[in-house]
Amino acid sequence: MGSAVERTDDLVKEYLIYRGFTNTLKHLDADIKADKEKGFRVDKIIEQLQLFIQSYDLPALKEYWTYLDRRLFSRLEDVYRPTVNKLRTSLFRYYLVYTVQSNRIEKTQEFFQKQAVELQGQAEWRDWFILPFVPDPGQNHTFSPYFSRQWADTFLVSLHNFLSVLFHSMPLPVLLSFDSEVQRSSAAQEENELLRHTVFALQAEQPRLRKDEEMVHHKLPPYVQNMDRLGDSELDLVSSQRNVNLASQPRGGFFLSTFLPQGKWAPAKPPQGAGSSPTQASMGRRDTAANQFQSVKSKDPLPSKDSKPVPSGAGTNDQPSSHSRQRRHQDHEKERKALLSKPPVQSTERSFDTEPHPEGAADRTESPTNQMRGTGQGGGSVEQPFIKLSQEEYGEHHSCIMHCRVDCSGRRVASLDIDGVIKVWSFNPLMQTKATIMSKSPLLSLEWATKPDRLLLLGSGVGTVRLYDTEAKKNLYEMTIDEAHPRILSLACSPSGTSFVCSAAAHSPRSGSLNESGGRISVPVSGQLLLWDTKTVKQQLQFSLEPGPVAINCTAFNHNGNLLVTGAADGIIRLFDMQRYESAMSWKAHEGEVYSVEFSYDENTVFSIGEDGKFIQWNIHRSGVKQSEYSLPQDATGPFVLSGYSGYKQVQVPRGRLFAFDSEGNHVLTCSSTGGLIYRLNDGESGLESVLPLGGHKAPVVTVDWCTAMDCGTCLTASMDGKIKLSTLLAQKSY
Repeated sequence: MGSAVERTDDLVKEYLIYRGFTNTLKHLDADIKADKEKGFRVDKIIEQLQLFIQSYDLPALKEYWTYLDRRLFSRLEDVYRPTVNKLRTSLFRYYLVYTVQSNRIEKTQEFFQKQAVELQGQAEWRDWFILPFVPDPGQNHTFSPYFSRQWADTFLVSLHNFLSVLFHSMPLPVLLSFDSEVQRSSAAQEENELLRHTVFALQAEQPRLRKDEEMVHHKLPPYVQNMDRLGDSELDLVSSQRNVNLASQPRGGFFLSTFLPQGKWAPAKPPQGAGSSPTQASMGRRDTAANQFQSVKSKDPLPSKDSKPVPSGAGTNDQPSSHSRQRRHQDHEKERKALLSKPPVQSTERSFDTEPHPEGAADRTESPTNQMRGTGQGGGSVEQPFIKLSQEEYGEHHSCIMHCRVDCSGRRVASLDIDGVIKVWSFNPLMQTKATIMSKSPLLSLEWATKPDRLLLLGSGVGTVRLYDTEAKKNLYEMTIDEAHPRILSLACSPSGTSFVCSAAAHSPRSGSLNESGGRISVPVSGQLLLWDTKTVKQQLQFSLEPGPVAINCTAFNHNGNLLVTGAADGIIRLFDMQRYESAMSWKAHEGEVYSVEFSYDENTVFSIGEDGKFIQWNIHRSGVKQSEYSLPQDATGPFVLSGYSGYKQVQVPRGRLFAFDSEGNHVLTCSSTGGLIYRLNDGESGLESVLPLGGHKAPVVTVDWCTAMDCGTCLTASMDGKIKLSTLLAQKSY
């Protein structure tokens, strides 16, 4: 409801400006600033209550609760009155506990002096009058439950849920009802499009069913019977062959024998001097995969047009069956080509994007059939590497997304917004929310554990890291990292063990302040890089950061956890040997901060995106040597800007992953202002080549991820308006 109220306020302001009602606009702005209901934002109301408690302002706390009671709670039915009274009692007890924990006993005594007349007749307060005189209330059996962190979190979550349900159940004015009407209309349109797609698929199946009835006496082989109009059997064959090639291909590089285990990873191609690039090795893998695929196709039992049916050895009686099989296959090929050449009546995407598109953006609304063809520079037809099968939306967040990550199994997604709300959800086979995590302290980072993959690491802004079990839906334990550096900016779990690294930074703006031109002023931020063990819940060591302690913005391990690469606020990339726990090399990578860093597919190079807008590939065998350098637009590197009505502007500095690779490292997914954008990584001067815009967003995309755990790759793009799009892709070729 809070988001709908905010949008309505912006629309009303725009209307007042249009009508020239400037005095009314001034009064409206003043009323909005003094709004005690905070635009029906539950988090803002709880924040206001906590502010009164932390400032020991008991009269203001009572007055604010009285206003909420008169404005909201008085409209409830009598059956909910005991719940409201319990929440009020818990709020005052929360205030008393805070005064005792902060050693302000005079504020504790002041509370009972002012509230004695009101509370002395209430049974639930009879034992609390001795609280100021108990030496250690936290150890007293009467008060100890209220001094635990669990009770405080339970109370705040209960109050949050109560207010949320209350606002959701309130009758809406006509002006606010448009938001729910739009949602219902969108749901009806999606359902209609899905039904049209189903009808189209059934109509396409009818000719095949009639032919099957005519040929009932000549039973076809199973692999022909199961082939549908798009030839999924051939696509599955290509996909399975590609998976076999990936499983049998070596991935390692030749970076210092102490970093990679002997005999497990061999170079994909012998180095040919200092300038050899990993892309050449990937070209060799493509040739090998293509040869293997050709050998498989030569063994395919499907007959070609020029070949003659070969009898199976059972005599001439098998020849009619072979002729019918050949004729059936030819009919199937004609039908398949006709379907691919004819544009479909309805789009087969599940996203059903109904937003208007500007000129030049027609490629964002192409159907999967048109995406397969593409257009080359010379105007000829060029086959696209991916088909976008579908695009779905997850819309449970109501503010800008900071992080969005898929676990290593590809079954769950964890997303974090700037309000500190974490959603754990699945998208296969159905999109549904598994858990919602709300924290009293602000959350800044998250990371999936590798063993077991159901655990989630949550980094806060108060120097703690929590380990959360997404299946049991509870916190296992909380680790206090560093009080001097409370902001946990980045987390990375080792693939080979139970340890994780965390980057802790001091209380300073991560990217500095903005100057008049919109650029950022660099501010040195102190930080630490620590290694922790999740089993012992102890810190193992602190890494040395030369030339000095600096905030680490991003971290990433290689496939076996022997190497760790980091990008820092001073623009330096540092590479650590995790067997010796020391820095192997470092170099100045960007002018300004390093925002995102990842290992390449063959792990001979490192890719990074920085504040200077450069996307650079670095050779890890020669410190500071660039393999390639590309310039990206600002909407791919940040800062991300979302403009609204009446001059409203929201600026978000990069926090999550800014790019992600496909399963073979030949394509990269980046952010853009209208959705994800996929590039092909080319050798030489051709550089990055845009191959597929995913689209679907109305706000700038701030973080991406590419799940390759399943046959069909899924691209996740998260934007500033809290929307997350899942685009399912199908690879066209075996690279």
